[in-house]
Amino acid sequence: MNRHLLSALLLAALSTPLLSAAQTKPAARPIGANSGDQFLMRDGEVLLRQGATTKPLTKNVVLADGTKVNYKSGIVELPGGKKTTLRDGDYVTMKGEIVFATPGSAAASRGDAAAPAAAQYEQYVDRNSPPTTADMETRLGSLNSRITLMAQKIQLLNDKINLLSGSTQRPADTSQLDQQIKALDDQLRQVK
Repeated sequence: MNRHLLSALLLAALSTPLLSAAQTKPAARPIGANSGDQFLMRDGEVLLRQGATTKPLTKNVVLADGTKVNYKSGIVELPGGKKTTLRDGDYVTMKGEIVFATPGSAAASRGDAAAPAAAQYEQYVDRNSPPTTADMETRLGSLNSRITLMAQKIQLLNDKINLLSGSTQRPADTSQLDQQIKALDDQLRQVK
């Protein structure tokens, strides 16, 4: 009986430090993180971006989908095992999606050197966010320009129909109208 008691005490003594160490291990996911948060690489440092505020990470992160973000190096390991290193401006969403800041960083992630390092993306437009007043004014101005040009084109087409539907034996010369219609078509293609 004494031998079993001694074994139980020895086992309890050995397992207590392991249990307490496991309980004090820091959580893999930052406290207070929500679905809109991002892990951003800026100036060689991985930051947690929560809305307009950022703070440096102090530990590695494992996201719900299994994506791992190394806070010291910016290395991201995807659930399938593929690894990539974040460059300045790149970030990882809480869903584990990597968003590249430049074509160069996206190409480097693919192992492709085709994109020049200085290449830039065109300005990103979030289609889910409501347009600003300036956006609406720009769209309205563009729409007004298109309407004006279309009205001019309709008038020229009506003039051409009138010339061609005349009762003369010889067909009317519509070359001047055709040139004007072509010029309006070119202008319409340029208005966005």
